[in-house]
Amino acid sequence: MSVKVGLVSLGCAKNLIDSEIMIGHLAKAGMSMTSNAAEADVVIVNTCSFIDASKHEALAAIYEMSDGKATARKKNQKLIVAGCMSQRYQGALPVVEGIKGRVELPKVDAFIGLDQVTNIVPVIEKVMGGLAGMTEFLSKVTTFIPDYDTPRFRLTPKHTAYVKIAEGCNHPCTFCIIPRIRGRHRSRTVESVVKEAQKLVSEGVKELNLISQDTTYFGMDRWSEERPNPRSKVDSSKGESLASLLRELDTIEGDFWVRLLYTHPAHWSDELIETIAKSKHVARYVDIPLQHISDRMLTAMQRETSGDYIRDLIKRMRQGAPHMAIRTTFIVGFPGETEEDFTELLKFLEDTQFDRVGIFKYSQEEGTKAAKMEGHLSQEIKEDRYARAMTLLQRLSKERGERFVGRKIRVLVEKPGVGRSEGDAMDIDGIVKIPKKFNVGEFAEVTVTGAEEYDLIAK
Repeated sequence: MSVKVGLVSLGCAKNLIDSEIMIGHLAKAGMSMTSNAAEADVVIVNTCSFIDASKHEALAAIYEMSDGKATARKKNQKLIVAGCMSQRYQGALPVVEGIKGRVELPKVDAFIGLDQVTNIVPVIEKVMGGLAGMTEFLSKVTTFIPDYDTPRFRLTPKHTAYVKIAEGCNHPCTFCIIPRIRGRHRSRTVESVVKEAQKLVSEGVKELNLISQDTTYFGMDRWSEERPNPRSKVDSSKGESLASLLRELDTIEGDFWVRLLYTHPAHWSDELIETIAKSKHVARYVDIPLQHISDRMLTAMQRETSGDYIRDLIKRMRQGAPHMAIRTTFIVGFPGETEEDFTELLKFLEDTQFDRVGIFKYSQEEGTKAAKMEGHLSQEIKEDRYARAMTLLQRLSKERGERFVGRKIRVLVEKPGVGRSEGDAMDIDGIVKIPKKFNVGEFAEVTVTGAEEYDLIAK
C-alpha cells in the first residue's frame, strides 16, 4: 500500500524511541514519511501525558492535526493518536481547555496503545480501508519492550542515540501516573542491550544514552527472590544489574560515551558507583531525580528514600567517583509542603551544589494518590517557591561555571560552534560554546575561557 505518513512526536526520550520504532516499521513496509502534515494520507500524534502541561500540549497537537483546525488538508486524511495519553484515557480523551475556550476534540480514526507501536502498519491499513474502530487497538495492560533487532529509524543526530534498557515502573510515587500507563517494570537482557550498543557504535554513534523509567532497577525484576528492599544493598551475584550491564558495555571497542539517565536513588549501590569510576566509556554524569529532601515530603511522595539516605548517597557518589556531574530534579508545592520543608530544600541545594538541577511545580494529576490528598497549595505559593528556588539555582549555576574557567575539557561537537561536555546531556543541560572549526559528531579538547548562567565558553 502506497501511503504517505506524517508523525508528531511529543514528550520524553522514551516516547521518542516509540516514534522511532513506528517509523522503522513504516519504512520496512514501504510507506513514506513526510514532514508536511497537510500532504499526508495519515497523521500520527504520539502523545505524552505525564503532567497537566504535557496533556494540554498533546490535546493541542491533536486538534492542530485534525480537519477541524487545518485548512489545506489532503482529502480523507486519517488521524491516529498514539502514546501515553491514548493509553491513559483508553480513547476517551478529555476536551481541550484554553484553545479558544473549551473545544470538543475532532474525529480521531484510531487510538493505539503502547503495545501497538510494532503493529502500526496493519493499523494504518485498516484505517485507510475504513475497517477500524476507534479504540480497537488499545490494550489495558502494557507488556511490550523493544529488542536489539526491533525495526527503528533514529530521529536523533547521527552521533547520539537513546537506548531503552527497560520499560515500566514498580515505584509507588504518589504524584506519578506513569506506572498506570506504562505498566510494571520489565528489563531487557544484558545481551540484548549490548548487541544494540555494538550496532550503534559500528554506525558511528559517539554517545549512548541509557534510558527507562527506573534505570537503576535494571535486571532486578528478574531476580529469583522477592522484589529487593529499596534500601538493601544491590548484589549482582543474584542476577543481571545496571552495574553488570555497564561492565559489558565497557568491553565494546571504540571511542564513545555511555550516559545514565532516569536513575531512581533507591537502588544505587557502592558496586554501581565503583563500576562507573573504573569505566572507560561511562560518562562522569548521572541523572538522579530526588524530588525533595524533607522527610515529611519524601514520605508523602512515597519515594522510598529519606533525607539522611539521600545525603549519604550523594556523599558516597562524590567520594567513589570524583568529578562526576550530578543532575537532579525537585518538586516544589507538593500538598502539605510547609515553608519549613521548602527552606530545608533551599539549604540542601546551597550546601550540596549539584551540577545541574531542574525544578518542577507540583501538578495535580487525576488518578494519582497525591491528587486526593489534603493540603493542596495555591498556585501563587507554588509560583513563589519555584521563583525563589530558580533564583538560587541560577546563582549557583553561574558560580559552578566560573570554577571551570582555565580547565581543559572534552566535548562532543553537537553542531558548528556548539559542544557538550560529559556533564551536559542532550536537550536537557547547558552547552559549551566552541570555535566552529570542529567537526560535528566528533570529540574535541577545548579550554574553558568564560561562563554564562548555564553555558560555558571555550577555545
